[in-house]
Amino acid sequence: ALSVRPHASAFVARQAVSAPIFMDTEKLKQIQESCDDRMGKSINSLSQSLNSIRTGRANPSMLDRIIVDYYGAPTPLNQLASISTPTAQQLVVEPYDKSAVKDVEKALIEADLGMSPNNDGQVLRLNVPPLTEERRKEFAKQARAYGEEAKVAVRNIRRDSIDAIKKLEKAKDSPIGEDESAGAQDLVDKSAKKYTKECDDAVAKKEKDIMKV
Repeated sequence: ALSVRPHASAFVARQAVSAPIFMDTEKLKQIQESCDDRMGKSINSLSQSLNSIRTGRANPSMLDRIIVDYYGAPTPLNQLASISTPTAQQLVVEPYDKSAVKDVEKALIEADLGMSPNNDGQVLRLNVPPLTEERRKEFAKQARAYGEEAKVAVRNIRRDSIDAIKKLEKAKDSPIGEDESAGAQDLVDKSAKKYTKECDDAVAKKEKDIMKV
């Protein structure tokens, strides 16, 4: 029996149809991956903000946001010094470059941490004072504010992702139908709910640590 090979033009036609289908499917996948990545970064940012809030105990992360003017370059403190907690009420900052001790001291003072650094020329010691009930409530309120900011970011990312999926669905000759669009939007919604819960859980844990006497 003779086999009949499809005409070359038919092959080209099939390729022309499959190419945009593949591209649009990839685009949908990219939207979903970008959504998840951006929401995850919002949670990471929240964690850093929460770590910078004082509790009643010394913690190196309390100094995460300290920026030092190091030879004219704004540099995070944790890149310039080791930070340890020899006791539950004390932080010890030891600059790797001893000539930067004064710069580190200045940054700690300007940060208005409520702790005065004790400089012996080699290391700086910060005694962490116990928190009053009023200060605990203030810090707990700050934690909730950080949490709300993160949740707003997650909601905005959800909205952007849903809009992008709908735009893809409505594009001319789009192979993505209502079912695919609805399924993709559902995945975005699930991601938003997951990360919103992570926000709430992180804030609740921080509040508990702050209020612990």
